[in-house]
Amino acid sequence: MKILVISESINVNDSSSASKVNVALISNLKKAGFNLKVLHYSHKKIDLEGIECVWIKENRMSMLFFLSRFVRLFQRHSKILINHRLENIFGFSFTHSNDTNQIAKIIKKECSYNPDLILTLSKGGSFRPHRAMLKLPKLQRKWMAYIHDPYPFHMYPRPFNWVEYGYRHKEKFMREITEKSKFLAFPSLLLKQWMESYFPAVEHKSEVIPHQINASFQPESVIDFFKENEFSLLHAGNLLKQRNPEFLLKAYLNFLKNNPEAIENSMLYLIGNNDSHKKLLKQYKNHPNICIKNYIEYNLVQTLENNVAVNIILEAVSEISPFLPGKFPNCVVANKPILILGPYYSEVKRLLGNNYPYWSEANDEKSIECIITSLYLTWKNNPSSLKLNRKDLVDYSTELYLKNVMENLK
Repeated sequence: MKILVISESINVNDSSSASKVNVALISNLKKAGFNLKVLHYSHKKIDLEGIECVWIKENRMSMLFFLSRFVRLFQRHSKILINHRLENIFGFSFTHSNDTNQIAKIIKKECSYNPDLILTLSKGGSFRPHRAMLKLPKLQRKWMAYIHDPYPFHMYPRPFNWVEYGYRHKEKFMREITEKSKFLAFPSLLLKQWMESYFPAVEHKSEVIPHQINASFQPESVIDFFKENEFSLLHAGNLLKQRNPEFLLKAYLNFLKNNPEAIENSMLYLIGNNDSHKKLLKQYKNHPNICIKNYIEYNLVQTLENNVAVNIILEAVSEISPFLPGKFPNCVVANKPILILGPYYSEVKRLLGNNYPYWSEANDEKSIECIITSLYLTWKNNPSSLKLNRKDLVDYSTELYLKNVMENLK
């Protein structure tokens, strides 16, 4: 099968987890034996080993480009924000429209490649490659649209949901994607079911393609702030406003209080953007058992995930979490226990199973403390026994499952 991939970004070191999972998916498609060509709208030229990559550059000579710069300069100098008013009228910014026009132009040009399938991968909530494909009706019979999160934002589960500017346009936009694409793909079964409740067309054309294990990962030899052979817990990833680490921090400190011997050999690491919780985290900045880093390179994060005793997935306090975090496959292949802090109805919890012992609601301080204590006692007795041991989830997140899905598309 020849697959043309249009990815908004393949820069694994940008601020979006979507770029990382996009690259892992592309790499595993290659590993599965498919013939690939990748078009990407990253902000710089990037090549992936063994894969033909075409960098789509911004069109700086269009009327939309000049309009976008005029709006930017007007807002900067006048301090009057007008972009949201334009989105209410047009649905998208001039920048977004300029980008999607350019992507559509290059897709049309590169389709001399004559692919059997066109796969669009987005970044954040922009879906530029998807919007570009809506401009190319002749190619839609080959189109698989990958939807990584709920969209538009007012369709997120609480407490994430909010109404954005131009929301009616964006809802129509997503409806068109679900109706005009040949196939839809989601990283999560719960997300597929969630989107189906809003867009009926999802039901009969959808596949679940989970985020993939990064097969090209090469561990770093030294991380200066990390001590090996400790009872270390790591939360790596963006601490969004809705992902409140307060209960985790309190539970960890209570664990130290009730297990004072752990003070000498335990650390909690919070790695990733934490701007939404600066005031809270400032209280713990100098605590000897808590390490807080705003950002480190992706390769270092994966090295940490493979060397800590326990990885943490922190979700919002909610009734449901249909998301599959981009780091989930990395945590699975690291083969360390995953401490899940999130709702009962969660894709991560569903995959690990109802009997998985290391799950708690994200705001249940006592329960979190009990689980940390249980993990510590197991580690203290035999550190090598702290293993996830889920080969089924490893296989689920590799080219083995991916190849089966792609080859059975109808």
